[in-house]
Amino acid sequence: MIEVDIQKRVGALELSVQFTAPSAGITALFGRSGAGKTTLVSALAGLIRPDRGRIAIDDDVLFSDAEGIDRRPERRRLGYVFQESRLFPHYTVRGNLGYGMRRGKPRDPALAFEAVVELLRLEPLLSRRPHDLSGGEKQRVAIGRALLADPRLLLMDEPLASLDLAHRAEILPFIEDLRDRLRIPIIYVSHAMEEVVRLADTLVLMSEGRVAAVGAVEDLTSRLDLRPLTGRFEAGAVIRASVAGSDLVFGLTELSFPGGRLRVPHLGLPLGTPIRARIRARDVALALERPRGLSILNVFAGRVVEIAADQGPMVDVRLDIGKPDRPVALWARITRRSTHDLQLEVGKPIHALVKSVALDRQSFSPYSRRGAAEE
Repeated sequence: MIEVDIQKRVGALELSVQFTAPSAGITALFGRSGAGKTTLVSALAGLIRPDRGRIAIDDDVLFSDAEGIDRRPERRRLGYVFQESRLFPHYTVRGNLGYGMRRGKPRDPALAFEAVVELLRLEPLLSRRPHDLSGGEKQRVAIGRALLADPRLLLMDEPLASLDLAHRAEILPFIEDLRDRLRIPIIYVSHAMEEVVRLADTLVLMSEGRVAAVGAVEDLTSRLDLRPLTGRFEAGAVIRASVAGSDLVFGLTELSFPGGRLRVPHLGLPLGTPIRARIRARDVALALERPRGLSILNVFAGRVVEIAADQGPMVDVRLDIGKPDRPVALWARITRRSTHDLQLEVGKPIHALVKSVALDRQSFSPYSRRGAAEE
């Protein structure tokens, strides 16, 4: 278990953070610029000293003002990946990787030099210097250097923020591999919700130096009251599903979840692969009866759970399209006029319509089978 309960004043920022997170998988720190995410990570790493509080990993105390404990950064066994790669320009890739290595064998064989090089596909780069690398290659080397320090916790402070879309797409699968193949918990800082949905198991929402909410990604993204923090325009529900079939004739994949089957563009994944599907509220339409003669392939019966008390022309409606014992949240964003015409109210039966073509590749991400087993 990762335990954080600290206070720290940095300029105008009053950081007061309390949360616990599993010492497995990825915990995302999400919030707008200035929310205190980087300050918090710096405190975890030992780069700044909290004014008071406690930090512990699996009952090993890293900082406690009450106990007089403040471990030096190099004694905390934490790996740190910054926004910029911060590689040594005069070293080769091999030299940069070697700089991070502990003396002696790593505790986990998966963190041996050869294993890390293979995991991050760094073999072709070992003799090159940083100025000969792309932005994505530099970040892969930076991640490798952090792993070779044999950390028990990996801190990643917006590692994709300085990369363009192409290089972000290059790095994301490697971070997924770290999550699924290694037994190292990751604290992942981001202000991009699409990264959080794709990667994280646990979400810590931060605002103005404080924690607004902590929980599973699926739970927090389904809450209407958290829209100001999770982002309204791209807001939507995250559904856990698994690959249940493929329609190669029409190029579709079927995803199974407790509310039925979601037909999406072909994903090319094996049967049974656990998947997170993000369905944006603006891509969901509503109908009082199951429609006929419609091009939309995905129609789910459900009921209205909550209607946002917004005063503008658009209204967000939260639905449950799951089974009685396994609720599945879905959002729909419709006009206030439609809310009136459909006479929507909490508890009313409804049908949700989702266009398959509205769901692009960025809407889906495999997640670890460990996560699937914990559902």
